Amino acid sequence: MEPRLQKAFLAMQELDKGAIANPDEARMVGHYWLRNPQLAPNSFLRSQIERTLDGVCRFAEDVIGGKIKPPSSSLGRFTQVLSVGIGGSALGPQFIAEALAPDNPPLKIRFIDNTDPAGIDHQIAQLGDELASTLVIVISKSGGTPETRNGLLEVQKAFREAGLVFSKQGVAITQENSLLDNTARIEGWLARFPMFDWVGGRTSEMSAVKNNPAALLALCWYWASDGVGSKDMVVLPYKDSMLLFSRYLQQLVMESLGKEFDLTGNRVNQGLTVYGNKGSTDQHAYIQQLREGVHNFFVTFIEVLRDRPPGHDWELEPGVTCGDYLFGMLQGTRSALYANNRESITVTVQEVTPRSVGALIALYERAVGIYASLVNINAYHQPGVEAGKKAAGEVCKEPVEPLTLNEIADRCHVPEEIEMIYKIIAHMAANDRALIAEGSCGSPRSIKAFLGECNIDELYRSMDESKELDLIIFSGIILT
Repeated sequence: MEPRLQKAFLAMQELDKGAIANPDEARMVGHYWLRNPQLAPNSFLRSQIERTLDGVCRFAEDVIGGKIKPPSSSLGRFTQVLSVGIGGSALGPQFIAEALAPDNPPLKIRFIDNTDPAGIDHQIAQLGDELASTLVIVISKSGGTPETRNGLLEVQKAFREAGLVFSKQGVAITQENSLLDNTARIEGWLARFPMFDWVGGRTSEMSAVKNNPAALLALCWYWASDGVGSKDMVVLPYKDSMLLFSRYLQQLVMESLGKEFDLTGNRVNQGLTVYGNKGSTDQHAYIQQLREGVHNFFVTFIEVLRDRPPGHDWELEPGVTCGDYLFGMLQGTRSALYANNRESITVTVQEVTPRSVGALIALYERAVGIYASLVNINAYHQPGVEAGKKAAGEVCKEPVEPLTLNEIADRCHVPEEIEMIYKIIAHMAANDRALIAEGSCGSPRSIKAFLGECNIDELYRSMDESKELDLIIFSGIILT
């Protein structure tokens, strides 16, 4: 592995110096510079980072200190944060909030991280009267992610219905001059902060960096999965506050390493599948299979040595604490897997602090970059995700006409996609949208649809061009 590893180290050095590390999008990759602006390759980038970080810190201090207040709340200060985003713009903040929030935080935080209307309604309903004292942070690097836009529009509607002015409580985090940035500027939102072109959403958490452990970790992944992702990565943090670490890593690792082509254009279908929850909860879930079932995985244990803050220890019985049991579960599971030739990696931190959590994030970010070099792929783009954002239809007028699903498919010139047409019709009918469907959804052949003002010839317009169906925008509904 020495030649591959030396090549990976060289690639990391060039990346840190500002080389184009994401060739598909002709971008630098500089999330490492956020941890220490002095590492940035030039003074302009350094001042950009420092100015932004200073602005974020001042804004946070002013919100917590009550200098920045909601305009109409009787409480006189912000009490809640509602974060609207998806993917890296949600998983990172969720993990950090879960891992590091104190027992009584100055502001409680909620997340809208999906375009599920019932889920959005639930989050807004939970805020209740505190909507008037809620700071809404909208996060989207591109500024045009459909799920985030939908969440924003739903929240703005809730503000209007409550007689509140959203712009006085809204914050945008996005690239400069994006649609979201321009909207926030024109409407006079409370604040705007930039996301840089050279920072991906999944690598936008700031932290301190370690080098050699990341190389060792990447080598472990390569060895355990034969360099082709032949085994899954099961992540088991033994600490409640680290519950979301596996979900965070799921996106960081799978979006970065799950690639169809390598850097020279060869089809390689690379990737590492990540899943997990927490110990010792999973002693009672899938540990049985991990020890005795299909050997298609390797385990990563996240071990936290300190059980409680100093001075809070309490013994369940003489010489034994609750944390001793947790420690015993980790070591017992680790030994049981090893005894049955199941590979595992153990990453140990002293305690859960901002520094240790930041170090873990930095460790895995760098390991992903090194592993990507070892297997010769671009870790910093996401063509599969971008494909999922394309629109494949539009709405215009056509006379009302009853049609069977077969007739709709024939007119769309895509009879092989009749199941997708059926799914669209069933969804729209269930939500009383722009059509009437007669027949039983349990018996598709019985359905006739009155499509109303919909041009079905345009329903699959982009499919005729690309033969790819990624997203349907139909009568105002976005279906993924």
